[in-house]
Amino acid sequence: MPWMNRPGMSGDSVAWEGWGHVSEFVEEVSAELRERAVRMVAEVRGQHETEWAAMCAVLFFHGAGTTETVRKWVRQAEIDDGSRPGVSTEESAELKRLKRENAELKRANAILKTASAFFAAELDRPHH
Repeated sequence: MPWMNRPGMSGDSVAWEGWGHVSEFVEEVSAELRERAVRMVAEVRGQHETEWAAMCAVLFFHGAGTTETVRKWVRQAEIDDGSRPGVSTEESAELKRLKRENAELKRANAILKTASAFFAAELDRPHH
């Protein structure tokens, strides 16, 4: 299946070396698109009967994604600016970082326990 021949997918894929800048570019464009869409929803909200209709209009203008995606972006922006309760983007990123760090520390701890058990067994073994 040719569509599966992608890095990270099963199949005969080979890592795409030197393409890291592409994901950085996509993230940057996505962030800009998200910010612009959120701003536009706020700007055109008064011209529509519902917020959903405003989101549909913004989506029609951008021509990408779904109205639900735009709705999620708007809700997250409201959380981030403090006008809606919830976990902010910054808090979510910090939580993700801490979970990753915790997992790394657990792995290191397991390695140290295994090593200490190995060396303790060596000390207990009679030497001739």
